[in-house]
Amino acid sequence: MRAPRIAVAVVTMGNRPDEVDALLRSVAKQDVPPERIVVVGNGCPLPEFARRLSLPGEVTPIELDENVGCPGGRNAALARLREFGDIDVVVDLDDDGLLVDADVLRRVRELYAADDRLGIVGFRIADELGGTQQRHVPRIGSSDPLRGGYVTGFLGGGHALRMAMLDEVGDWPAKFFFAHEETDLAWRAADAGWRILYAPELLLQHPKTSPARHAIYYRVNARNRVWLARRRLPFALVPVHLAVWVLLTLLRNRSRAGLRAWFGGFVEGVRESAGERRPMRWRTVWRLTRLGRPPVI
Repeated sequence: MRAPRIAVAVVTMGNRPDEVDALLRSVAKQDVPPERIVVVGNGCPLPEFARRLSLPGEVTPIELDENVGCPGGRNAALARLREFGDIDVVVDLDDDGLLVDADVLRRVRELYAADDRLGIVGFRIADELGGTQQRHVPRIGSSDPLRGGYVTGFLGGGHALRMAMLDEVGDWPAKFFFAHEETDLAWRAADAGWRILYAPELLLQHPKTSPARHAIYYRVNARNRVWLARRRLPFALVPVHLAVWVLLTLLRNRSRAGLRAWFGGFVEGVRESAGERRPMRWRTVWRLTRLGRPPVI
């Protein structure tokens, strides 16, 4: 079997030039170089990367006229890779991440070569001290970040996607802009029979952060959660999922301003169209539940 051909895609808003340079240098140090590197400027101009950083493979910059959000930016990278037609797996990396180990892309290639139904591979995210935030572990509760295996979701900061899977289930939900786009894609992949693997040996070093650092966090988190349920869950599970989530939000959130923004986003999610409705099958619900993440949570 031919080894999968790998591309690396990075989306940036132009506000982290030093971090992007460091990330691309870590890509250049991989013992298996990518066939292509695509860098998307999300509403920003891009510097010249290839010669300045001595990057391997062909480097393609894409400058978008406006910030279309992380999923929209990644879709732009996918569209260009499809035009080339010579990539089997795309590795998405946050623009402030870093590949510490030199064998990450080789390990990715080996995982995909060994399993033709492997659709998504999630990386482990750890800060400079080696710590992994619990929200970055794709399991419920206090789970060991070093325990790999098949899971129901993946981390947006560092992951790999099989192009054939995307051709079957569709690309990122660009309308989400930010938050829950990974879950939407993971549920579609699982419903189509693709496997999702959490591989903690694939490390992306990333600064310790809170999602609430983004000004739009509370609003889009609420709106997209409603859209996610409306798009992907069987009708009977939509009110259950949202009720559990509303209760958890009220128990955890101590910010009045955050709750006001959250309520506005919830109303927006109910009033506005969620786009296509393609609910997962009940057997997929059962499979996700067996893997430890029932879709009502």
